[in-house]
Order: sequence, then structure tokens, then C-alpha cells
Amino acid sequence: MAISDYPRAILAHSPTPLEAMPNLSRMLGGPSLLVKRDDCTGLAMGGNKARQLEFYFGDAQAQGADTVIITGAVQSNFVRMTAAAAAKLGMACEIQLENRVATKTLEYKVSGNVLLDRLLGAKIHYFPEGEDEAGADKGLEDIAERVRGEGGKPYVIHLSPGHPPLGALGYVVGAGEILDQIAEQGIQVDVIVLASGSAATHAGVLVGLRHRDSDIKVIGVCVRRQQDQQFDRVLNQANTVAEMVGLSNAITKGDIHVTDDYLGPGYGQSSPEMLEAMALAAREEGLLLDPVYTGKALAGLIGLVRSDAFSQEQTVLFLHTGGTPALFGYRTILDGI
Repeated sequence: MAISDYPRAILAHSPTPLEAMPNLSRMLGGPSLLVKRDDCTGLAMGGNKARQLEFYFGDAQAQGADTVIITGAVQSNFVRMTAAAAAKLGMACEIQLENRVATKTLEYKVSGNVLLDRLLGAKIHYFPEGEDEAGADKGLEDIAERVRGEGGKPYVIHLSPGHPPLGALGYVVGAGEILDQIAEQGIQVDVIVLASGSAATHAGVLVGLRHRDSDIKVIGVCVRRQQDQQFDRVLNQANTVAEMVGLSNAITKGDIHVTDDYLGPGYGQSSPEMLEAMALAAREEGLLLDPVYTGKALAGLIGLVRSDAFSQEQTVLFLHTGGTPALFGYRTILDGI
């Protein structure tokens, strides 16, 4: 199937800006650095999930659903933007928040994305575990069954592998947008660095580039899993997405580049490198990063520059996937910056 064959609900403000980061480039003394501003997708404070949700909500509408159900961490950007998309499209939304991050701070539990979830009118449920994707999905199915019993038509956005990664199609399109922008601006990009978590964005970008015959290297900075686990997840998801858009066997092991050197203690947990990256982005380029995804992804880019992974002649693009509201849920870890 072509991407145009998949139902799509337009939600993102696109194209998002592609900008230089001259101050950070000069400070690090390495390659030229660019940033793709997918924090500017517009939907309820923006982020990469707007592109992914276009395909999930398109499918939900095509199926006649009236309620969308999703799971994620307490400070999940995906959950927040799903609630916003549902409100925009006149649908109900039920969300399940998982206990992925060990913290007792009140702001993590009630501020940031959680505050917005409530404002957007989502019905909130809780799941006690943080590393049980199958169990979390079972929780979603239980909610869906209740919705059906009440006469509703639920649509579930699953978390675990084994379900069509429709959201990744958003970044097949997004990668094409990047290629169009650099062509228009006369820029050659050698490497894209991004946060690699669920792998939907990572896989989508990779497939989107290869779909357009681009050999730009994509480096994923692990934000949830160890490198070996993430490598397999990205490879499997990328090949699934490639098949979905008619590019069977387009992605090989040689296309997958991930590093867990900047994961720190784990998902949603602070590291010195992440705090430094967040401070540098804010004070050198006026960019606000989040502690869970983009802070660690930029820490990875900075670490790679400092380790001479790139030459000074290269151009590296950082994909800013948003997450700004989570800053307010993590206030205490920012006190030392």
C-alpha cells in the first residue's frame, strides 16, 4: 500500500521549522548542527506524537470509533496529545497511566502532562507496573470491553509489539518533509540523531529516508531500553513499516544505529549528561528540552561530537520531538542546573 491509502486525520502543524544551531555548533567545535522543530507541531503544546496520531485517528474514524484508549507513563506526551486529538475530533478518550518512574514527588503525579490530561477531559485509569507492555495492553482491552458494554465503539492504541505500527507512518511522511526542506535550503545532512523509545519515530524516519533513496545515517539514543533490546525493536519495527509502504526487506542490520551510553539510571531518571544538555540547549539556543526523551537525545549528540564521531565537515540534524509539558512534572531534578 502507498501511504496515501491509509486513512489520516490531519492534526499537526507542518512543515515544522528546520533551523541552524550556530551557538551550540561553535561551542562544541564539531560539525554543523541543525534542529528539526517537531516540538512545534501545535497540538496541545506540540511534539512528535501529532504526526503519529494522524494515522491512528484516521484509522479510528474509518472504523467508526467514538472513544480512543491509550496507555503510557504518568508524564506521557503520547497520552496528552491523544487526549487533545480526541477532543479536537469530537471523540471521548480514556487513558491508562503506568507506574514507570519511581518517584514520590507530587508535581510528577499532578502537574505537567497529567494536568493537561485532566484539562483536556480524558478519563484517567492507573496501571501499577511500568515494564509490562502486554499487561498494560490487557488493561486497555479491559477498558475497551467496558466501553463496548456501555454502547460505545472503542479504538485501542496498543503499546506492545505485534500490532500494526500505524504511528510510524507519520515519520515516513516526516522524513520526506526533512528531505524536501534540506533540498530547498541547499543543505546536505549526513546524520540524524533522535530519541529512540517505542521505536515508532526512529523506524518511521529510517523507512522514510530509504523510501526516498536517501542514505542519511540515523542514530537513536536509547531512552528506555538497553542497546541490544532497542536494536532488535527498531529493526523489527522498521521492517514492518517498510512492508506497510511496499518496501519489503528495505532495512538491514547495517541501517540500525543505537546507543545506550546516555540512558543513565533508566527511563525518566536523571543523569548529569541530560541535565547539561538541557541547560546548553536553553542557554545557547533558547530550546526547551524534556528530561525523558529530548534531553537524553541531545546528550547523546553532544557526547558523540565530543568523542569525534563526526567530522567538522559534516552536518548533523537533531530531531526535537517535543515533551515541553513534562518539564513541570520534573521540577525538582532541575533545581541543580
